[in-house]
Amino acid sequence: MSQSLASTFYRQKRYIVFGLISLIALTLPFITVNGHHLFLLSFDKKQLHLLFTTFDMQELYLMPFVLMLFFLTIFFVTTLGGRVWCGWSCPQTIFRVIFRDFIQTKLLGIRRSIQNKQQEPKENSLLKRILAILIWAILAFIAASNFLWYFIPPEDFFAYLQDPLEHSVMYGFLIGITSFLIYDVVALKENFCVYICPYSRIQSALFDEHTIQTIYNEKRGGQIYNTQGIKLSNKPPLESDDCTGCEACVRVCPTHIDIRKGMQLECINCLECADACTSVMSKIGKPSLITWTSSMEIEKNKKTNYFRFRTIAYMVALSLVLVGLFVMGSQKEYMLLNINRTSQLYKMSSDHKIVENVYTFLFQNTDSKDHSYYFELSNSELKIEKPTEPFMLKAGQKVNKIVILSSSANKLSHETKNLPVVIKAFAVDEKEKIWVERKTIFIYPKKSEIKP
Repeated sequence: MSQSLASTFYRQKRYIVFGLISLIALTLPFITVNGHHLFLLSFDKKQLHLLFTTFDMQELYLMPFVLMLFFLTIFFVTTLGGRVWCGWSCPQTIFRVIFRDFIQTKLLGIRRSIQNKQQEPKENSLLKRILAILIWAILAFIAASNFLWYFIPPEDFFAYLQDPLEHSVMYGFLIGITSFLIYDVVALKENFCVYICPYSRIQSALFDEHTIQTIYNEKRGGQIYNTQGIKLSNKPPLESDDCTGCEACVRVCPTHIDIRKGMQLECINCLECADACTSVMSKIGKPSLITWTSSMEIEKNKKTNYFRFRTIAYMVALSLVLVGLFVMGSQKEYMLLNINRTSQLYKMSSDHKIVENVYTFLFQNTDSKDHSYYFELSNSELKIEKPTEPFMLKAGQKVNKIVILSSSANKLSHETKNLPVVIKAFAVDEKEKIWVERKTIFIYPKKSEIKP
């Protein structure tokens, strides 16, 4: 491997990963099948789109599975690969690389080299600094819009942009997120990772001796810090120690730590230090002192066990959640029906021969197509007085229907005061596919209360 390739081995791979993640994040909200998104949590329309299936707010029993899947994945990845999310996938890291390494260094030359991240640039050109912030502000606006596309579909988002007075809440979120991203990347910087992000505080509880981390090989390089964390010297004292004391690994660290001190909460596994050490050590014909490996391999010279109890347990849990997610997702109802009784228990006709019950049926079409709906009763004693004809509902539409059921008083068994009823509602055009059943009761008076 050439020196130039060796010194940028991990960085180049990270840039490729950053590009793929950014491409996926930007394009995913635009991917739809028959109007259904791959993932969308719409607060405006009170819907969850998951795997091109739309679920209404009353069907959000899937959200616990989605949240469990998210957190279990984070825990599993952390146990297996340390803070690989932070260094390779986190938007904060990607944004800082874009601003610091691309805009400030490569594009405008405010920073002389990406190899030194410990010191702030001494470039005095105010114009360049303002220009860098303006360029990032445009990108921050795009990033904020991209974030909102997962809650407001792009087709609605761009329509809402044209009417700011009507959609002031969306504009407020858009401006607020954009402003935060500008402050975060320009002023807060990696202090967000060090002091604010809670992930670094929980990661140590997920690590074990087989967890892959960015590790300095003290056996080869030599001791720089004692067990109390006090720095002994820049260069190890023994002739056999390979560390040259150049501190290239320190200068390149974006979170301003010395990896030779051991594992620290601030380390984000970006492996910039590994690239820097590779470049230096390759000049003297030796492998890097900083590698992405486990303490088991460094300290005990044993192979990393990727399939250990903890990782297997996470894989089993993830598999169960995925199965639950797909099973529950396959049970989607293409229509919803809620039945409520009115405050009046029952109503008798003037001749006391007919008993009526009045209900409020809330129908909702949760399909992507328009349908005509009606319903039928499980009880031969009852008759549907209202409505008498099927009614049309557009895709996503809700409607309250006043429903009147009646029965001849002579047909009812007067040993009890209510009759269990099963309502089967259905789409007239797709009766076999789109239907639901709900239970309610039909209330009537005792025989002694009915006037002859």
